[in-house]
Amino acid sequence: MNPIPISVVSGNYDRIQAIKAGQVPIEGCEVTYINSSPAQTFHRLFTDHEFDVSEMSFSTYMRARSKGGWPYLAVPVFLSRVFPHSSIYIRTGSGIEQPEDLKGRRIGIPNYHFTRGLCVRGMLQDEYGLRPEDCLWRIGGVDEPGGLQYLPMPAPKGVEAISIDPGKYLGAMPVEGEIDAIITYTDPRVFTEKHPNIARLFPDFRPAEQDYFAKTGIFPIMHVLGIRESLLEAHPWIANNIVAAFEEAKSLCMPSLVDLDALAVSLPWLVAEAEATMALMGEDFWPYGVEKNKKTIQAQIRWSHEQGISDRIFQIEDLFYPTKSC
Repeated sequence: MNPIPISVVSGNYDRIQAIKAGQVPIEGCEVTYINSSPAQTFHRLFTDHEFDVSEMSFSTYMRARSKGGWPYLAVPVFLSRVFPHSSIYIRTGSGIEQPEDLKGRRIGIPNYHFTRGLCVRGMLQDEYGLRPEDCLWRIGGVDEPGGLQYLPMPAPKGVEAISIDPGKYLGAMPVEGEIDAIITYTDPRVFTEKHPNIARLFPDFRPAEQDYFAKTGIFPIMHVLGIRESLLEAHPWIANNIVAAFEEAKSLCMPSLVDLDALAVSLPWLVAEAEATMALMGEDFWPYGVEKNKKTIQAQIRWSHEQGISDRIFQIEDLFYPTKSC
């Protein structure tokens, strides 16, 4: 059988390098691997359905799937994961000292359905009783006008979520007192430049996130891997081969995190951090597959429905193509 040509796109993560370099093949496929930032990928994917195999925003995928007609199915390869506490930035001097103080406040977001926002709001509701309708959401770009404009959606019933003026951007608005907080996928420039008017709600977010994992067992999934449904219909074997390749690529990169011979990442205490992470989360602390991630997936499915992003509560099998890893 001749190999099937496929395009695969994702961020340039350590866990994909062996596939990108051809060290790990996707059996039966001739792979063109494209590295692209998530924002660029999602615009091209959710607007033009451009790729055969693609990194996808998990929350936006659930939104698209709930509306019907979405031409991709996910497999349980989780290319990006981030705990939520580090992603909340507040205007200093605004009286916001704890999560409950966000009630009634104006909070900037790049769009309503992005996955970081889903998980921050889910954590805030589950842990602190703060519901989406308790806040006033302002939508726009973080460091420049625009925002994440793929797959736009109306504000859910009972939620105030409105776009800021076209020429404005969220990062400048806390400085002017126009909003009280920002939830975003990247540090706002005013934060990295150490402007005195902005700070994290959880300044020491690492122990807060560790405590959250210890309590809930949830390690939020930001991005899943999607495969074009027409490709799955024509070649049902391809899903298992893709998942197996990504599993192998991940397994090849992980030993470098505990190798003191020559540090793989420019962090002096990389090995200590990896060992501490494994002590808390287990040796397979970045697991693929449905069974190992069921608690996290079910939480995010629930949050999506509670927050008005998905029209229904999915069953896990509605979202993930069956593979051996499941």
